[in-house]
Amino acid sequence: MKYRREIDGLRALAVIPVILFHAGFGIFSGGFIGVDIFFVISGYLITTILIEDLENKRFSFLTFYERRARRILPALIVVILCCIPFSWFWMLPDQMRDFWKSLASIGLFASNIQFWRESGYFQTAAEEKPLLHTWSLAVEEQFYILFPVFLFFAWRLRKRWVFVLIATLAIASFTLCEWGSHRFPSANFYLTPPRAWELLTGSMSAFIARARGVRANNFLATLGLIAIIAAIFLFDRNTPSPSHYLLLPISGVVLLILFADQNTLAAKILGGKVLVGIGLMSYSAYLWHQPLFSFFRISSLDTYSNPPRLLLVLGSFALGSLSWKFVEKPFRITGFIPQKIVFALSLVGLLLPLGTGLLMPKFGMPTYFEMSNPQFEIEPKPQRAWVGSSCDEFFPKL
Repeated sequence: MKYRREIDGLRALAVIPVILFHAGFGIFSGGFIGVDIFFVISGYLITTILIEDLENKRFSFLTFYERRARRILPALIVVILCCIPFSWFWMLPDQMRDFWKSLASIGLFASNIQFWRESGYFQTAAEEKPLLHTWSLAVEEQFYILFPVFLFFAWRLRKRWVFVLIATLAIASFTLCEWGSHRFPSANFYLTPPRAWELLTGSMSAFIARARGVRANNFLATLGLIAIIAAIFLFDRNTPSPSHYLLLPISGVVLLILFADQNTLAAKILGGKVLVGIGLMSYSAYLWHQPLFSFFRISSLDTYSNPPRLLLVLGSFALGSLSWKFVEKPFRITGFIPQKIVFALSLVGLLLPLGTGLLMPKFGMPTYFEMSNPQFEIEPKPQRAWVGSSCDEFFPKL
């Protein structure tokens, strides 16, 4: 497919607010919408690839899942392997048990379900879960499993009817999302059905862009960029998410996809070298930021001051850059690592967290970690003051 620099810039516009939001910078109170931006982009890119393959009669489930494995698993497995030793030495028994459960759920592409059962995204307990952010990967992975099958069988119909079916599914998902935002907010946040409309919106954008091309419109493209930026600064943790409020940033993403031709102002801004560079490593940076923040909070008895926050943000991007260069890029080169090796490593990579998560609680917990042992008493961490901002449930202050 034709490369669009502005899409990588849009990835940067998604990952930067997410990381700064989790770092406790109150001005980015709506930074959590970066995940929703990623969902729309993923729906658009995946559907574009599928349409091209189906139109040219070269679609293969094997090839599609090979691409997804190359894209998602290598960096994810590296992050998981790095998290295990820190969890062993720094976590308390209850934290470790939750960590093992999260590992097992990642191996089953179901971490969103596991974290939904444990706690809400904005609750204080979430701050010390190193793999909490993998819930969004699980949503995408579940979409990747189901949507290609749906599109493959629906492709026998005319494209117009395929588009109608996707739009119908998106409307149904959005309706469920609105209902769930009032009745079951935690399930609404984590589970795939209430989130599917975001990915399907990207899919519909792919059909429209495929049919009519990207038509340059400076006004609409700039309006889309403004809509996203406005949501980042105007939304906060009290904004129901997902809900109809997300129509603002998601509509902005759609406008950029459809009207941000390379000659428009919005495309030139997003296509700048810095934003494109951050966008290329956005996936790896996203993977690294939550473990860094979580393990710092778990290991530190000191208050969470501003200098470490900034250093952890920079560390997330530094590790993301290294991960992108030395892990992501080599695995994405088809000729460098054959398909059979990719699938074999992917299987091992999925069985590793699954097996570790299932077996470690039974055979790997050291006896000195057992709270029932009266010889060892673990003093609770002192209570810390919290930042009075929209992210006050995540990060302490001086």
